[in-house]
Amino acid sequence: MSSRDVVLARVRRALADVPRASGPEETAVPRDYLREHGEHPAEDTVQLLAANLADYRAIVHDIDAAGLPGLLAHLLGERGSRSVVAPAGLPPEWLAACDLEVVPDVPETTPGELDAVDSVVTGCAVAIAETGTLVLDGSPDQGRRRITLVPDHHICVVRVPEQVVASVPQALERLAPGRPLTWISGPSATSDIELDRVEGVHGPRTLEVVLMRP
Repeated sequence: MSSRDVVLARVRRALADVPRASGPEETAVPRDYLREHGEHPAEDTVQLLAANLADYRAIVHDIDAAGLPGLLAHLLGERGSRSVVAPAGLPPEWLAACDLEVVPDVPETTPGELDAVDSVVTGCAVAIAETGTLVLDGSPDQGRRRITLVPDHHICVVRVPEQVVASVPQALERLAPGRPLTWISGPSATSDIELDRVEGVHGPRTLEVVLMRP
């Protein structure tokens, strides 16, 4: 018996009590797994997120809303960015202190034009503490998926604590599966070739995460 036969036999056994005519949405799936590993205060969850983001080589900043424009101007200036992509729904005050070209996220922008942009600033849909993962869903403050995949530098602003959850199950409850979801765990990297880590393969080489408090 081949491995394929073994796998298919297991699938058949698992579906033995499911009527053939029923669709996936008609059969309840038991979800009795843990929704999170213990209950923790909100601040502990935020600190876990920060630690796991840093473990994935993201650069983490913590600041209040009033200080965000100044911090973004500093980060973009420190990197030497001359242009930045801004989604249509990004709060305009976030980049008010920045003296650089703001490139709108529009369908007509070509991959080459995006590649010439130095940085991108977005919000996020939800951040997962246990995995150090940011999820973008194409909302107005996040824009099209491609703007976070082509430019070499991505700054993602996370509203703390309301956008931070402990676990993947909690994140899924907030996300609409029909939206274009992008899951980001650190800067783009691969170790496929001789186990040497190479960053910037299919996304930005540098990911900076700003934890913005009220």
